[in-house]
Amino acid sequence: MTSGTGSIRVLIADDQQMVRQGFTVLLDTQPDIEVVGQAVDGRDAIARAAELAPDVVLMDIRMPELGGIEATSRITEDHPAVKVLVLTTFDLDEYVYDALRAGASGFLLKDASADQLAEAVRVVAAGDALLAPGITRRLIAEFSRLDGSGRAPLKRRVADLTERETEVLALIAQGLSNAEIAERLVVAEQTVKTHVGRILVKLGLRDRTQAAVFAYESGVVRPGGR
Repeated sequence: MTSGTGSIRVLIADDQQMVRQGFTVLLDTQPDIEVVGQAVDGRDAIARAAELAPDVVLMDIRMPELGGIEATSRITEDHPAVKVLVLTTFDLDEYVYDALRAGASGFLLKDASADQLAEAVRVVAAGDALLAPGITRRLIAEFSRLDGSGRAPLKRRVADLTERETEVLALIAQGLSNAEIAERLVVAEQTVKTHVGRILVKLGLRDRTQAAVFAYESGVVRPGGR
């Protein structure tokens, strides 16, 4: 999703002024990205998101008044078209899990380069999932330790998918793009897009990130592969 001018509209939410200004400078140098506002905490982020209707919110995890996880949950619930890219200095599994469950479309560490940050904004704006390198492997390992008894209802929902749709779901969870999935399955990219759309509808999910989380929770993806 982008504005009528073609630029990706970004709201930056962080309690540190230097961080907000730094990200603004970095992103404003990109021809296809426009920083439309800043927020100083979670409550401010919710209000500014409603006011500015950004395409992407860069959301810090730890902020006063209201943290990034709760703010992410409220924004994605009230404004489903808005994508949230969570930024944090803490490379901890609990934050990854909570952020994704709250509706975040991506997770990136603050020490990412300017190019990585800009590309992350583009990825989530396009509707794809984004996890920092290394986080996906640990996330899969974390879900593998969950009590399998809670997976039964999710497995019943997986049964609604065709064999090919289940295969595509597993590849989404492994972080592959539509183009990469198409290459892996030797099919057209448009065919993959159709499969992804049907998966989201059948499972009642809002985007690829939720699909990835579902795949982990249901046991479709396990350490070492399916």
